Amino acid sequence: MIARRRLLLMVGGGAAAFLAVGLWPKSAAPARASDVRAEDIASVRVEKAARRLMLLGHSGEALRTYDGIQLGDAPVGHKQFEGDERTPEGRYVIDYGNPDSAYHLSLHISYPNAQDRAFAESQGRSPGGDIFIHGQPNALPIGRMAKDWTDGCIALSNQEIEELWSLIGDGTPIEIVN
Repeated sequence: MIARRRLLLMVGGGAAAFLAVGLWPKSAAPARASDVRAEDIASVRVEKAARRLMLLGHSGEALRTYDGIQLGDAPVGHKQFEGDERTPEGRYVIDYGNPDSAYHLSLHISYPNAQDRAFAESQGRSPGGDIFIHGQPNALPIGRMAKDWTDGCIALSNQEIEELWSLIGDGTPIEIVN
C-alpha cells in the first residue's frame, strides 16, 4: 500500500499536484482528503445497476462514494466467458496495482476465481481475465469516454482512480453486485 502511494507521486506531476492540493471529485464524499485514510478502508462495493462504487469502512459504512462508473459494453449479468464484455459479479480481491496500464492507473480484480474457471471450462470456454478498476484511456487527452465502454472492467475518471490508488491496498476485498 505505501509503495503504491509513493509510486503515485512518481507517476507524474498531475497526480502529485492532485494529492497535494487535496482536490477531490464532486461525486466523492466527504469533501476533504483528510476525511478518509487508507487504514479506514475495509472493502470496496460496486453496484453495477446504480453505476456506483463505494469504499466501505470496518463497520460497513460508506466512507466514499463514486457515482457514474462505467462498465463493460454488456453490463447486465455476471461475466462468464472471455469476450462477453460483462463485468463480473461476486466477491474478489484487489490484488495489485498497475501504474503502466493503457488506462490512467489500474487496480486488478482477482477474477476469475475457482468457480468462474470451473463454469467456463465446463462449457469448453475461457473465463477471461484482466479485469481492473481503471481510469480513462491514456490516449484520451481530457474528459471521459461516453457510456459503458470497457471489455468488462470498471472505469472511473482519472481523478477518481488517483484517489482510489492512494486509498486501496493490495488484498482489499471487493464485492460486485448487480
